[in-house]
Amino acid sequence: MNTVQEKTRPGRLSNEEERFMKRLMTLALALALVCVCALGAAETLKVGMECNYAPYNWTQSEASEDAVAIAAGGYADGYDVRIAKIIAEKLGRELEIVKTEWDGLPPAVMSGKIDCIIAGMSPTEERKVTIDFTDPYYVTELCVVVRKDSAFAGAKTLADFAGAKITGQLNTFHYNVIEQIPDVKKQPAMETFPAMTVAVAAGAIDGYIADRPGAVSATASNPDLTYVSFEEGEGFEISPDDSQIAVGVQKGSELTAQINAILAEISEEERNAIMDAVVAAQPLSE
Repeated sequence: MNTVQEKTRPGRLSNEEERFMKRLMTLALALALVCVCALGAAETLKVGMECNYAPYNWTQSEASEDAVAIAAGGYADGYDVRIAKIIAEKLGRELEIVKTEWDGLPPAVMSGKIDCIIAGMSPTEERKVTIDFTDPYYVTELCVVVRKDSAFAGAKTLADFAGAKITGQLNTFHYNVIEQIPDVKKQPAMETFPAMTVAVAAGAIDGYIADRPGAVSATASNPDLTYVSFEEGEGFEISPDDSQIAVGVQKGSELTAQINAILAEISEEERNAIMDAVVAAQPLSE
């Protein structure tokens, strides 16, 4: 039997070569599509916060006009969220809220897990050792949250809290300033503000340290509580950095200058209006 051997004509690809070329073209097209999609998608700005520190940030189950979806589920709103939305929009990035425990925020930004911290955080000297901070986006003062029927509700000075059982949030300067109260009974630090609110309401402690927005928030949603603020010279002595709230970023990050330029465009009136709005909007369960 004669066997006819197939030969390719000069300039014509074999069947095997044609199949190889088709696969190569398919791969090239797929890579091109990936590149087009990558170019069209906005870069993400990953912002870390507790989502548990009203009115700066909180978690809610329902979507709303101002809330932003949390990467792990649920929605976040609050002063920090609304400032983060402004920053992300001006940077041309898509905002992603990454819910993170307080102690985990600096390590998260240092490792690159998040791009920045917008979480009611003060730029203390201790924190500046490991991360950088922007200019402040809010300035506040310290108060003491107490029960309305407490013997300390009418306090005017720190000395009036002598003998009181007072606490503050773990790993914050709020806890450190308690020692400025004469003869205070300093209690173990607590991890969250909701936990401290419950402790005061139950009478387990006499009060806890909070900044004014946090105190206003706690008392707005808990009718049995009030807060004590102080006249100048009668309250806590804190550094200017401790009274400020700023954005935390990686050491040497270009975000510092970019965010500072954005913050410079937000007037004090607008910042106060945002704070008033979130205090009114916070869930009562907070």
